[in-house]
Amino acid sequence: MSVLFTPLRLRGVETRNRIWLAPMCQYSTEGDGRPTDWHLVHLGSRAVGGAGLVMAEATAVTPEGRITPGDLGIWNDEQVEAFQRITAFIESQGAVPAIQLAHAGRKASTNRPWLGGKPLTPAEGGWIPEGPSAIAYTEGYPEPRAYTTREVHGIIVAFARSAARAVRAGFRVIEVHAAHGYLLHQFLSPHTNLRDDEFGGSFAGRTRLAVEVAKAVRASIPEQMPLIVRISTSEYVEDGWDVEHSVALATLLKDVGVDLIDCSSGGNLPHQQLNAYPGYQVPFARAIRERAGIPTGAVGLIVEPNHAEAVVAGGDADVVLLGREELRDPYWPMHAAKALGADHEWPVQYHRAR
Repeated sequence: MSVLFTPLRLRGVETRNRIWLAPMCQYSTEGDGRPTDWHLVHLGSRAVGGAGLVMAEATAVTPEGRITPGDLGIWNDEQVEAFQRITAFIESQGAVPAIQLAHAGRKASTNRPWLGGKPLTPAEGGWIPEGPSAIAYTEGYPEPRAYTTREVHGIIVAFARSAARAVRAGFRVIEVHAAHGYLLHQFLSPHTNLRDDEFGGSFAGRTRLAVEVAKAVRASIPEQMPLIVRISTSEYVEDGWDVEHSVALATLLKDVGVDLIDCSSGGNLPHQQLNAYPGYQVPFARAIRERAGIPTGAVGLIVEPNHAEAVVAGGDADVVLLGREELRDPYWPMHAAKALGADHEWPVQYHRAR
């Protein structure tokens, strides 16, 4: 029997298999943060294709937290209503709808990738980015405005309120984005957090925002709803955030009610030395799973069914999250089931093609 195609239960939610759609930004709203028909078809087709969990892309908790003006948002009730038909369709296809709550921090206010991806000025429809410290991401990016301590507490409230809206929108799993150089990751890193208040300095100070956000989100959602946090397990730079820090953070997050750590890496510093190969982040997932005693998700160049099966069956992680591979093939789970000899139900509309 394929372990990849066995259910996984976290709190009161069970996914039909261990193949989850990773959040992949589409940058395709009309500028108001509301999902469109594109998101319905994009997310819905992955549910039809057999993923156990379908996660909506990084969804901003404030307007200033968007990467681009085309990002999803969940800071108002109009956005909640627009998500409801999408979550209902995902569930109707047997998948679990999930959402990633995010804030881009100093990497906010850029153009859509296919329009060059460069920073946008306020005159061009952008805004002044904000972050833990006044340090630009790289050459050509503006210096962000550093948050006051009071404003950092406001970010915690924004995540909590967005989590409550996500529940009303029909999502059944919440992920907090603390990876890839976005706001919570910026607070974690000694390279981007030079604060001298309660949210900076020591490891305890730099992790405080991520832990307090997780705690606030946990208090804002039902007890039986799983909470996930995505982290960058390594920054790939000297004296940066690394797997030892990640194990320690995962332990703190577990203690405040987080149910799974989604283990990615990199993205905070342009001079990172990253050597990507199939499964290059899997050892991080295993280390956190074993040493922090919390379920983990493995992600990153996992494209072959046998590889995904080995990751889960071998105890490296509890689930695999597919991003670009699911963009290439929405029906990857169906093909993987055939390759692994697993029993996997197709939509009745597609039975003639089995």
